[in-house]
Amino acid sequence: EKMNSTMSEEPDALSVVNQLRDLAADPLNRRAIVQDQGCLPGLILFLDHPSPPVVHSALLALRYLAECRANRDKMKSELGMMLSLQNVIQKTTTPGETKLLASEVYDILQSSNMSDMDNVNEMNYRRRKAQFFLGSTNKRAKTVVLHIDGLDDSSRRNLCEEALLKIKGVISFTFQMAVQRCVVRIRSDLKAEALATAIASTKVMKAQQVVKSESGEEMLVPFQDTPVEVEQNTDLPEYLPEDESPSKEQDKAVSRVGSHPEGAGSWLSTAANFLSRSFYW
Repeated sequence: EKMNSTMSEEPDALSVVNQLRDLAADPLNRRAIVQDQGCLPGLILFLDHPSPPVVHSALLALRYLAECRANRDKMKSELGMMLSLQNVIQKTTTPGETKLLASEVYDILQSSNMSDMDNVNEMNYRRRKAQFFLGSTNKRAKTVVLHIDGLDDSSRRNLCEEALLKIKGVISFTFQMAVQRCVVRIRSDLKAEALATAIASTKVMKAQQVVKSESGEEMLVPFQDTPVEVEQNTDLPEYLPEDESPSKEQDKAVSRVGSHPEGAGSWLSTAANFLSRSFYW
């Protein structure tokens, strides 16, 4: 498959980790990626990468993989996983969103084999500890559930992902394609309207917020139509212009991987191969 002409023959770390993140976004691929010999160790090495966007993208991939319960124990026991997550959380140079995302992944894995009660106590303890590391400036994160009209295939999901990644204050997001939803974790000082503005900017999708009423019923609440000034994330890479966007290829890759796990193998081995060569900077 032809790589983008602007890239050198050797794919760079960001394009490899983004490819893994996109594969991990599809629930059908999550088991295969974690079973693969090279991918988990590679993602763990990416957590120590000097480039913040690479670290954030690796965390998003791990966040997706951890959603599959069957993956959690293997992930937790993988050499260096918990330690590297702790390093990301404790490093003073880590951006706030990235710290929160790392502590979210850490929590999910840490509590993977506990009883529910232990689980709650452990989560609270971890959260307090994470807040201590994050410092008082980093107010708590909040979760916003969006219902997105038009979110009906993986290229739309990619568009949505790109729009959300550009907003400063977005920590992580998880798509529930079957019900056209996206669960977004954001810094508590970010207005949820900013998410709607970003999604509206795709021109093909529109978001409403899912909220629970007093009685526990779910309701859809439209956002105000006044666009919110969105603060752009400056430390993330620029996306390729539309005509060079790899998402068309990506669809083929994802559907191929989803339907034939052995297809995943060939892509994953390429990634693993690259990973093993590229960690001696």
